[in-house]
Amino acid sequence: MSKQSMREETERLIREAMERKALVIKEGKTRIEATCGKCGAANRVSAPRGIKRATFVCKQCGLSQETL
Repeated sequence: MSKQSMREETERLIREAMERKALVIKEGKTRIEATCGKCGAANRVSAPRGIKRATFVCKQCGLSQETL
């Protein structure tokens, strides 16, 4: 199967499932994995859908910064 035919098959299956009301699609918050610029610690930041840059405070050093 080509990629295009797989996409069409997936879209058809989703449409059929939604018509049967067996599938509910929810859109939630985006989770961003950010690295602190000062200490290098990994931070997990939740941002509203559509937001590219979110402000956060590092969990280890407390530095306030913005995601990339």
